[in-house]
Amino acid sequence: MDNDAPEISTSQRSGSAIYFDGVSSRRRTVTLRLSGRLEIDEDGQILAAWAYSDIRRVDGPTGMLRLSCLTAPALARLELRDTALAAELVSRCAQIDDNAAGRRGVAAIVGWSLAAAISIVAVVLFGLPLIADRLTPLVPEAFERRLGDVADSQIKTMFDAKVCDNAAGQKAFVKLVTAIRESAGLDTSVQSGVLSSSLPNAFALPGGRVYLFNGLLAKAENPDEIAGVLAHELGHLKHRDSMRGLIRDGSTSFLIGLLFGDITGSSALIFGSRTLVTSSHSREAENNADSFAIDVMHRLGRPAKPTGELLLRVTGKEGKGLSIISTHPLSEDRLARMSRQDQPASGPPLLSAGEWRSLKAICDGNPDAIKL
Repeated sequence: MDNDAPEISTSQRSGSAIYFDGVSSRRRTVTLRLSGRLEIDEDGQILAAWAYSDIRRVDGPTGMLRLSCLTAPALARLELRDTALAAELVSRCAQIDDNAAGRRGVAAIVGWSLAAAISIVAVVLFGLPLIADRLTPLVPEAFERRLGDVADSQIKTMFDAKVCDNAAGQKAFVKLVTAIRESAGLDTSVQSGVLSSSLPNAFALPGGRVYLFNGLLAKAENPDEIAGVLAHELGHLKHRDSMRGLIRDGSTSFLIGLLFGDITGSSALIFGSRTLVTSSHSREAENNADSFAIDVMHRLGRPAKPTGELLLRVTGKEGKGLSIISTHPLSEDRLARMSRQDQPASGPPLLSAGEWRSLKAICDGNPDAIKL
């Protein structure tokens, strides 16, 4: 009898807990008996019996021990707040933390994370450009024009710019654009204009719009310089680069957002990563547009080198260090290429001297007031 008493005190213990059977959402207040196994009792009825070797710790709030069992339903849980009972139970469960992320678990997580990252980068670098190339021809032109309408209003609002409409300047501009458009093989659906902004730039929008900023006209020294820029932008329209870029860059941002998560401080990282992985594709599009412009200028019998000289005049020497993140080829490289492929003028000037003065003054009321 004396031998039996200590055995009961050390091998058996009981206490209350909360039990979820994993089948229903019912919350049960139960009594736990710790003997040869963990018995879960409710009003004298044993609801479940868990072997200690099958019991595992589950994440829970501070002050609570939450447990599951390998042989119980997946959602079955025990919740203990009795610290003494919890300590006694943990001491009997030698494998309670086997499902915790140890070294092997961490290594597996890191390995799978790296694999996921590499997969996403591979899709961004190789898959998305191919997908964009395949999808772009399938986008209806009417839809692309609607996108262009939205972008058009946003651009004008962003730069507080209006379309310049000086009559003589507009006439010269239409003459220049028409000559380039016809040489490029584009129809009359192309829309173009000069915007009253001091920025030295030009761009193409989805749906067939090309805009030239007055700031670029101010830096140009002859019609061939502007003609090459317009031919470059028409090349983007011909290749539907704007639509292709929207598909590719939107998908890239989404995938990189999945990779890095959407947490505080991640926006700059996502933007930088997107810039790095898409810049090479943008440079390819720019190189193709340059090739298109060179070909158009040659068909017009005009030199392509002046366009490169204008670009270098606008940007200055950019240096090789920027090429990795630049979405455009460096101006020095573009001038060198246009110089190598240049041909002497064999056709008539695209604009007369008077028409060129009118174009330069398209945003002014008096063409003679512009400084040449």
